[in-house]
Amino acid sequence: MPRFSVIVPAYKVQAYLHECLESVLEQSYPDLELIAVDDCSPDACGAIIDEFAARDSRVRAVHLTENVGLGRARNAGLKHATGDYLVFLDSDDTLTPDALRAIADRLKETSEPDVLVYDYARTYWSGEAVRNQFAVQLTEEGPAPFRLDDRPGLLRVLMVVWNKAYRREFVEREGFTFPAGYYEDTPWTYPVLMSAETIATLDRVCVHYRQRRHGSILGTSSVKHFDIFGQYDRVFAHIDTHPELSHWRPVLFRRMIDHFSNVFLKPGRLPRGSRADFLRKSRSHYRRYRTPGAPVRLRTRVRHALVRLGAYRSYRLLSFLSRAHKRTVRLATALLRTARGGALQLHYRVQLRLPLRADRAVFSSYWGRGHGCNPGALETAFRTYAPGVRTAWIAHPEHHHTIPASTRRLAPGTAGYWTALARSKYLVNNVNFDRRLVKRPGQIMIQTQHGTPLKFMGLDLQDRPAAARDTDFAELLRSVDKWDYCLSANRHSTLVWERVFPAGFTTLEYGLPRNDVFQQATSADVTRLRQSLGIPEGAVAVLYAPTYRDYRRTQRRPLDLERVLRQLGPRFVVLTRAHHSYEAPLTSSAGGRLIDVSDHPSIESLCLASDALITDYSSLMFDYAGLDRPIVVHADDWEAYEAARGTYFDLRAFPPGAVARSEDELIDIFATGHWRGSRSVQLRAAFRERFCPYDDGRAAERVVRRVVLGETAGLPPFIPLAERHPVPSAVAARPTEPVATVPAPGGAVPLTEHL
Repeated sequence: MPRFSVIVPAYKVQAYLHECLESVLEQSYPDLELIAVDDCSPDACGAIIDEFAARDSRVRAVHLTENVGLGRARNAGLKHATGDYLVFLDSDDTLTPDALRAIADRLKETSEPDVLVYDYARTYWSGEAVRNQFAVQLTEEGPAPFRLDDRPGLLRVLMVVWNKAYRREFVEREGFTFPAGYYEDTPWTYPVLMSAETIATLDRVCVHYRQRRHGSILGTSSVKHFDIFGQYDRVFAHIDTHPELSHWRPVLFRRMIDHFSNVFLKPGRLPRGSRADFLRKSRSHYRRYRTPGAPVRLRTRVRHALVRLGAYRSYRLLSFLSRAHKRTVRLATALLRTARGGALQLHYRVQLRLPLRADRAVFSSYWGRGHGCNPGALETAFRTYAPGVRTAWIAHPEHHHTIPASTRRLAPGTAGYWTALARSKYLVNNVNFDRRLVKRPGQIMIQTQHGTPLKFMGLDLQDRPAAARDTDFAELLRSVDKWDYCLSANRHSTLVWERVFPAGFTTLEYGLPRNDVFQQATSADVTRLRQSLGIPEGAVAVLYAPTYRDYRRTQRRPLDLERVLRQLGPRFVVLTRAHHSYEAPLTSSAGGRLIDVSDHPSIESLCLASDALITDYSSLMFDYAGLDRPIVVHADDWEAYEAARGTYFDLRAFPPGAVARSEDELIDIFATGHWRGSRSVQLRAAFRERFCPYDDGRAAERVVRRVVLGETAGLPPFIPLAERHPVPSAVAARPTEPVATVPAPGGAVPLTEHL
């Protein structure tokens, strides 16, 4: 008897069926049977199913002699199911990697519930994936298993059959089957959830729900959408035969009306001439099943009134007035935006004629994000070493909470923003300011940069169209011409910046201000940061920070972090930091050991809290090397990355630590202890000597003394590498412990070949 029976009905989905079936058979949890039902499909679906059945004994091909529809095709699959649990999957959707293993683990943790509800993400033809907006309802916190009465919010999650696993014995005992027609999930999911004695949740995306451009049944105009009325008749009939469920009638009534109004208002679903009839039937069901008691939000009351009254002519009039109102609002908004923009530019021109304020400095970083990076460290240094200069920070309002209380907050595009740009003597940024900025005589612009360049930058991107995209290089150089100073962390950076950004600026080879904290922080700071992030005491915290891939249309993390953590065991915790262009991680089934820190405002704090860094080609490795903590490079796609973006040296030949060319090798590096072995220490020492000569904790002080106070002599001397003592990691601060090892994954290459 297999653990799972995965039932996949197929009809006219030949373009997607291979991917769907492969996603099941390639699961890391192999204890399954795949029941693929050919619903008399006129295309190649039947042949594809037979091909899979011929090559894998776990596949059972079921061919129907006539097309019976999705619900009855699932029933046909149910007759052949022998697994402990039933999992339904639509033939154009896919299971995510390791989904069944995560489901099996959660079923075991929650004592084999009748139903397990897991999450999904909508995937689009563009490659975008968007997680279910009600994922919060799937939290694993609190007692489990439970009944629906304990967690009624589960009904807000999409009521479909394929985001749940069902104990087969429970389904057979209750006699649940699917009806014919559209919306066949409705009379299955509601009765199942209401009748289940035990329910559990899994806060993990297990299904990718494909959003097809064309061909979706529910997106097709058809009178079959009228089937929805019969489906809700079946739901209420189930309640009538089970009086103990009658307290759910108010909720189901409200859900039914929401569903009716959604179908009615969705463009293209109902054929021309049928909308009035649909509204009349909706009104009839409203009166038949009306059960007050469930709260209705104000914005949905209009929809409910539409169904209750069934007044189609009134609806058309209201729709016309609504469209006219929206057009009027859009036009007025556009006119106001144009007028406001013109007024602000006039205001800016006036401010440009007023005297500069020598005691003002304005800062920003990463196109209006919060206080941080090199500009953040410099802003703090301005207040410390030049207290007579008043500072302001430009950021979008949602980031204002990161700005120190003593610093003025400015939002981009406001009158205060333009005033600050026009009259502040000092302008500091790690990217370029608004291209409309006019650099005035007497203004001083400091370009801090935001790291040491491994990948091509500036003019070097002219021959790299995948990376350059639509860069206007002439506009770029006009912005560079406004720089007075450019900060550099090392000689390598200096040579690159002066060549790829040719202009008359002065390079300040003082180190990067944001790295000062690595030499100034204490062990108490490290402990506090780890506690704030929820890192368990005694755990090895690994910061994972991948960079952007120019050759990919969509950005996904290259590593399966759940698998990595399973292999390494409970001692390890991963702090995952997505590049700002990446999607936030969609899955988390590692029992709290995978911590998403993508939105954390300070990368420096994350570095201090961690014990090691895993990255690929991110410039963060150059900063992290200043901490003198282990770094592991995951270079599984170096050739593709180098071809698309271009790099200034071969990182594999001069790395800051161990190099893994695959996920298995990465696991092996940590499992065997090579991540902090003697060879890794040697590689890191050579890397630090080349790229961290000036990051001694006083870079920001040197910049302020030179640029603001005018000191050219007597600046703080650089502390040699051998005399620096960056704060140790939590692991390094503890007595040496034996490293728990696990067998290297099959096929992993011995590390001695790389190190």
